[in-house]
Amino acid sequence: MSTPDVPVPVANPRAPFYRRLPVVSHFNKSVGLQRGMLVIGLILTGLFLLTALLAPLVAPYGFSQLSDADGSFPTQQPPGGKHLLGTTVGGYDVLSRVIWGTQTALLVIVVAVVLSIFAGVVLGLVSGYLGGWLDRVLVVVADAIYAFPSLLVAIVMAIVISGGQSSLLGGIMAAAVSITVVFIPQYFRVIRAETIRLKAEPFVESAKVVGASNLRIITRHIYRNATRTLPLIFTLNASEAILTLAALGFLGFGIEPSSAAEWGFDLNKALADTTSGIWWTGLFPGLAIVWTVLGLTLVGESINDLNDPRLRGRKRAGGTSTAPANTAVITAEGSAS
Repeated sequence: MSTPDVPVPVANPRAPFYRRLPVVSHFNKSVGLQRGMLVIGLILTGLFLLTALLAPLVAPYGFSQLSDADGSFPTQQPPGGKHLLGTTVGGYDVLSRVIWGTQTALLVIVVAVVLSIFAGVVLGLVSGYLGGWLDRVLVVVADAIYAFPSLLVAIVMAIVISGGQSSLLGGIMAAAVSITVVFIPQYFRVIRAETIRLKAEPFVESAKVVGASNLRIITRHIYRNATRTLPLIFTLNASEAILTLAALGFLGFGIEPSSAAEWGFDLNKALADTTSGIWWTGLFPGLAIVWTVLGLTLVGESINDLNDPRLRGRKRAGGTSTAPANTAVITAEGSAS
């Protein structure tokens, strides 16, 4: 059964290129609470990205550094002095571990989401367009993966790939691949549903009549129309990837502390500190996870609201319409042909 043909908002093609970018165009359309949510999400996400990129410059120590010119670091030292956020039971600087942890999280997000998008989009396009026995097999496999808890699948994949503990590269790949296995069915089902709807549109039928090959129809006519929701799914899956990575580290299937900093692993080691009143070893890695996930989620939810004409058409306090001046509403027929 095909879904209703809902108008898809796109940026005005006559507007400058930078104003047609996904986040910029959504910001220009937003007002009131929607703009506030989007701005807060962009600020938190921007801080996360800047911290990850500038970690070698802003981190006071290395992620596995245990001493400096003055000697070895004290263990479980409260926040203050040379260690602004204190030290852990192993003598690691908490602030440095939190900052370096952003790099690990960013690497896992990039590898996992890129792999899952590539595999999910390709499988969704082929399955939805060709149909037949291949479609039925892929749908059954995707449903089978959905039948298992995502964290359980990630744990099994982490054990298979790296034995549960590994170096930086091995740990990142283990976490990324395990997260990819969980994410591929999401992209597959979204793209497959859009492909099934689009292949019945008149512009696809016209392409068949003039003799266009299946590959050309998929790549030129269906692909660009079926992937318009990917920015939204990307932001939501990025936050889920951080939570999955943290869960793997918390359960002991993360990256060795001498290989990289990882927030979930630090939370696992901080469990024993809570009974002794040592709060700083678990509080700050936990806040880093919460703020990063909150920022990515606010961006994703704001984009979702602004993509829906029913939610986007709100009014300002004075009753002025918020209809965007620089956007056009078109249907999915042939706009990408």
